[in-house]
Amino acid sequence: MKRRIFDDEGHAQFVTFSCYGRRRLLDHDQAKQVVIGMLASQLTKQNGKCSGFVVMPDHVHALVWFPATRQLGHFMKQWKQRSSVQIKKLLRERLMSYAGSWDLGAPVWQARYYPFSVYSTRKAIEKLDYMHLNPVKAGLVEAAADWRYSSARHYEYGQSVGVPIEWIFEGVPQ
Repeated sequence: MKRRIFDDEGHAQFVTFSCYGRRRLLDHDQAKQVVIGMLASQLTKQNGKCSGFVVMPDHVHALVWFPATRQLGHFMKQWKQRSSVQIKKLLRERLMSYAGSWDLGAPVWQARYYPFSVYSTRKAIEKLDYMHLNPVKAGLVEAAADWRYSSARHYEYGQSVGVPIEWIFEGVPQ
């Protein structure tokens, strides 16, 4: 049975996807940068907007919106596919000692992703806080803005985070 994703309401989507088998393929900073770069690139190609993201060692969250409906599936396919190719290339060519512990024939990402329609400012702030606190709860940093691979620094300090961050909801979370 094919799973259906509903994104025809024009709502923002909070998406989550994980590394295959929850492997920590994104432990290395360069791998996290690949995911961020591909996020920015694919958003540009599809005229999408990102209100927040976090790249963890074994999973990713993002809050995205598209001006046309039914764009999420294509966006996610391209983001995951293009980042997978680049991460495998990075592991093979530059991080061989790190890659030695992984089966490079296995997928980078789990096949599915998990969307959640975000239809209110309150829910958007809840999801943004949740994703920004992931590195704190995982013990990777003491404060959300200390994690370089999320949009928390944008909201806390106004710093560039590699992806244009646009708040698409009414009211600004600052």
